[in-house]
Amino acid sequence: MIRLLSITLAAALFAFAAPARAEPAKAVPAATDSRVAGDEQRTRLVVDLTSAVAINAFVLADPYRVVIDLPEVSFRLPDKAGEQGRGLISAYRFGVFAPGRSRIVVDVRKPVAIDKAFVLEPVEGQPARLVLDLTPTDRKSFLQSVVSSRAEEPAAPVAAKPGGEELPVVVIDPGHGGVDPGAAGPGDVSEKDIVLDFAKRLKDKIEASGRRRVVLTRDDDTFVSLPGRVRIARDNAAALMISIHADTLTDPFGVRGATIYTLSEKASDREAERLAEKENRADLIAGVDLSDEPEEVAGILFDLTRRETKGFTSDFAQRLVKDLKSAAKLNKNPLRSAGFRVLKAPDVPSVLLELGYLSSKEDAKLLMSEAWREQATEAVAKAVAGYFETRIAAGTLGRVN
Repeated sequence: MIRLLSITLAAALFAFAAPARAEPAKAVPAATDSRVAGDEQRTRLVVDLTSAVAINAFVLADPYRVVIDLPEVSFRLPDKAGEQGRGLISAYRFGVFAPGRSRIVVDVRKPVAIDKAFVLEPVEGQPARLVLDLTPTDRKSFLQSVVSSRAEEPAAPVAAKPGGEELPVVVIDPGHGGVDPGAAGPGDVSEKDIVLDFAKRLKDKIEASGRRRVVLTRDDDTFVSLPGRVRIARDNAAALMISIHADTLTDPFGVRGATIYTLSEKASDREAERLAEKENRADLIAGVDLSDEPEEVAGILFDLTRRETKGFTSDFAQRLVKDLKSAAKLNKNPLRSAGFRVLKAPDVPSVLLELGYLSSKEDAKLLMSEAWREQATEAVAKAVAGYFETRIAAGTLGRVN
């Protein structure tokens, strides 16, 4: 009896001492194929998955869209998947929407009703399948569905200040991301990847001095809404915000070169106006409902703050043009303005830096060049350093934020 008790105790001690066996990491489900079938009376979208997932489908208006939210999914769909529609569906796109969340946004030609939205379990060698069935409806019924199934926007990430260190904050905003790829370049290159790489390089260069801290609005292939990007800058009491883009122009007329945009209710020219309109549609592309987006609060204090912010913004924009001139090809009119929503923080000096235009073969070649990215990020970091040195010398750092 004593011997049996000793063995049992020893076994218990061994079990306690043995390291816990790590749980195997769960494989992320993958979307491997997709197709659209049907006509104007009933249209079906089918997406093949490696495993079943929970989904949530809802509609958004103006433009008419159907949105399907999923947990994290790796999209391995064929090239050009979603570019061509059929029946009620004109096109669809997909990607990461927030950490741990993916999204499919379906553009529809007219008001539709979601007749069915479900996922089939895999069976008899067939993959799991996401199925969306749409039927036509009237606008009134569609809008009622919008009200009852409004999308919830994910909270904007806010970076905590390390160890209470009160360094001036620069927010760098790599445009687009996740379900919103931005402009397409040669081959498989997309704007969202180019600007993210540029932003990370720029972050390292700015922080190298130890005098400033950088917050990225996104540091991976995740979607962040335009108001969410502005909130990140304001919540971090940013002293400067730089939004990075590399767009395309459908009628380029040989337009190329880096361009710096500042905020203005009236665009400086038609080209700036077209670009602002395009960039301001990013939330619609990603299936975000903006019907409840609040207007900015008006008032004397607001106007004074905006005026001071505008002055600081102008100073940095001119400095950026000067320093970029030696490292990058500039647009023939490198300093422009338009109503970009991402620049609308009233208390954060903000510029949008268009690195170049992917619709230009010359610009696209430079944007994918390692040497050019190094030179250009060095020039932008120099402009940032000069801007802060001037504000510190003038005793204005901290007045806006």
